[in-house]
Amino acid sequence: MHNIAEGIDSETNVEFIRFLGYAKRSCTEVQSPLHLAADQHYIGKDTFDRLYTLAGETCAAVRGFMTYLCKSNH
Repeated sequence: MHNIAEGIDSETNVEFIRFLGYAKRSCTEVQSPLHLAADQHYIGKDTFDRLYTLAGETCAAVRGFMTYLCKSNH
């Protein structure tokens, strides 16, 4: 969310897309500790599945927005 907010102030779509890339990678970064939390039994399978899916859906939404901006840039 912070990367997207910072990118909104960008002067160009190219710069905004760069910040969206950071946001997309942050979604993936969330998925990694979820594996650790599940492996250490801090969270159950249902919680893991729900949060992992939400992170993946968020990543896909950001990727879609990036694609839209890339196409509208031409």
